[in-house]
Amino acid sequence: MAPSPHVRALMLDEIPVACDVLARSFWDDPVQIYLHPNPRSRYQRTRIEFRMAIQTDWRKGVVYTTDDLSGVAVWCAPNRWRTTRSDVLRQIVPGIRAFGTRLRAGMELMQRIEAAHPDEPHWYLALIGTDPGRTGRGVGGALIEAMLDRCDREGLPAYLESSKIENVAYYRRFGFEQTGEILTEGGPTLWPMWREPHAR
Repeated sequence: MAPSPHVRALMLDEIPVACDVLARSFWDDPVQIYLHPNPRSRYQRTRIEFRMAIQTDWRKGVVYTTDDLSGVAVWCAPNRWRTTRSDVLRQIVPGIRAFGTRLRAGMELMQRIEAAHPDEPHWYLALIGTDPGRTGRGVGGALIEAMLDRCDREGLPAYLESSKIENVAYYRRFGFEQTGEILTEGGPTLWPMWREPHAR
């Protein structure tokens, strides 16, 4: 059995590679298809979107990767997940570049996601992706467990939204439970999931 991948914090100069990994990982994601319906421009637009997300959430928590940069997980610290006014101002130009005519759809989707977000302090898994060529090697699980160990030590819950129904069962393996659905008019459904801290 191969050893579990070593998880560490992403370095600043590794952000471009992390964006590539996420863009490949989310290529067929329902949310990304909804926001970027043109397959010819989807990769580049999602790459800009994820760079914007990492640079924003870097200040709010921790971004994990593995030594070979085969996966990325963006975790927001308790009470730091909300989009602030300064976030919006920093995101105007890259947001237009990322979403183009789908900017309004992206903003409306984010509003629905934030409206459904629980208020209780927790660590928030904002993004997680594994390079498609390196799936099945425990990368995603290692990126999740690294933070869940901390959650359990600190007595804090964890929260995420799954954009694929088939991933709900995957997240249940780590103790997450589905708490409802986030519906979008003419768009994808998301499944919010919550995990209480476990005794270790």
